[in-house]
Amino acid sequence: MKTDSRPLQTTAQPQVFETRLRVRYAETDQMRVVYHSNFIVWFEVGRVEMMRELGFTYSEMEQQDGAHLAVVDVRCRYKAPARYDDLVVIRTWLMNVRDSLLHFGYEVLRDDDRTVLAEGESVHMVLDSQFKRTRLSQKYLPLFFKAAGRS
Repeated sequence: MKTDSRPLQTTAQPQVFETRLRVRYAETDQMRVVYHSNFIVWFEVGRVEMMRELGFTYSEMEQQDGAHLAVVDVRCRYKAPARYDDLVVIRTWLMNVRDSLLHFGYEVLRDDDRTVLAEGESVHMVLDSQFKRTRLSQKYLPLFFKAAGRS
């Protein structure tokens, strides 16, 4: 009987990146509650700022390397309302990294009382400028692996 016994890869906890923003009046409905689709926009803010903290910009990935991150799945679970003028914290981390796929996790909190307002995830396929699946450049892949807690 043949068995495949390899040690499990040890994984550290992923880095969590925080971005703060103040809810603008235009993001709310008549009752001054944030309209649900704005949370998806805030997820993007978290992703873009996370990349900036990793040492590059999403614009650089697109312009210099022709790599585009197409959303293939996005989910949001709403927990409590965000309101006009709240200061919110967008917490962003990498749940999984593959050479052509990135899976992000998010949590949106009210800054003053740390109430969880929403939780979510998004999955992004790496595409070239012709919309064909491609691999992330070695310029970025190690940075994403490290942020995800993988070496």
